[in-house]
Amino acid sequence: MADKQISLPAKLINGGIAGIVGVTCVFPIDLAKTRLQNQQNGSRLYTSMSDCLIKTIRSEGYFGMYRGAAVNLTLVTPEKAIKLAANDFFRHHLSKDGKLTLVKEMLAGCGAGTCQVIVTTPMEMLKIQLQDAGRLAAQRKLMPETVAAGTVETKSPTAMQITRQLLREKGIAGLYKGLGATLLRDVPFSIIYFPLFANLNNLGKKDAEGPAPFYVSFISGCVAGSTAAVAVNPVDVIKTRLQSLTRGSTEDTYSGVIDCIRKIMRNEGPSAFLKGAYCRALVIAPLFGIAQVVYFLGVGEYILSFLPKKNN
Repeated sequence: MADKQISLPAKLINGGIAGIVGVTCVFPIDLAKTRLQNQQNGSRLYTSMSDCLIKTIRSEGYFGMYRGAAVNLTLVTPEKAIKLAANDFFRHHLSKDGKLTLVKEMLAGCGAGTCQVIVTTPMEMLKIQLQDAGRLAAQRKLMPETVAAGTVETKSPTAMQITRQLLREKGIAGLYKGLGATLLRDVPFSIIYFPLFANLNNLGKKDAEGPAPFYVSFISGCVAGSTAAVAVNPVDVIKTRLQSLTRGSTEDTYSGVIDCIRKIMRNEGPSAFLKGAYCRALVIAPLFGIAQVVYFLGVGEYILSFLPKKNN
């Protein structure tokens, strides 16, 4: 039974499938979140999530809402797989010496968030460039005063072009721009999310040993995900700003986390740290709700059951 509990291949498959399904459903909202967070005073093109999506469709077509989706699918699949599987791994080992206390649950979440960030930061960086490219193109057309004089309009870069440019100019470190902010976002997110989900899910169990019904796991994942997402949104704004390489002529540039916080506070006020919070909650809630349902259904275990078993 213990081996089944910590079947990492099955958990990696479950997390990957959950990431693919979830991203396909909510990617346009994630794109709106990135563009809203990157807006600064004097270059506000969008007034809300719905306004952003409507203007995106008008200027870029329906598939403009999925700009960077391929990178995001590549990002979220290992992100969810690593985060969910690593949390289960740490919880399993931390509970060997006795009851899994809240502190141990938070420690497991911390470990899961750290493992995930190391692997997925480069893809997160690429996703933000691709998502924000449409906002800058729209600014050239609708708000030309925010674009530096003499700037030539160019085609939106591809993920490979951005990767090559970063590697050529800054090496591997270029792909990890904003790593500190990403750690400051994802580690606290996991510390909040995993213990909150586990305790909410336990409340819906019909008996102590059996699993909670799938709808309880889904609702628990949505509530815990949206709560954690809103709690760390200020750091998500900082991370998005730091990882955006291209800006309008009236927009600030930042040298690091502290510089970013200082300039946002001075030029935009505290409310700027809540930009995109509504969108982020709408993205994260179903992502983790779906992830927990996939875990409940045991899709990974079902797939692995078809593989030939080794004889002892």
